[in-house]
Amino acid sequence: MTKQEIIEKVNALLVDEFEMEAAMLTPEATLKNDLEIDSLDFVDIVVLVDREFGFKPKAEELKNVKTLQDFYDYIETHVG
Repeated sequence: MTKQEIIEKVNALLVDEFEMEAAMLTPEATLKNDLEIDSLDFVDIVVLVDREFGFKPKAEELKNVKTLQDFYDYIETHVG
């Protein structure tokens, strides 16, 4: 899976599942402040990533994921 495919899939999930505006989904957007993703949303994200990408993110690894770019990179390291 290419980086662009990961970005497109992640953005589609965020738009579809969390009803986010596509324009908000920039690589430098912070998950907590800009996108307002809270701890309950992270539980949903773990389930969605498992379903869409075939691996279950670990909570301790996600603590280092601050921006959407970090999230894309994190997924790429696990599926690439």
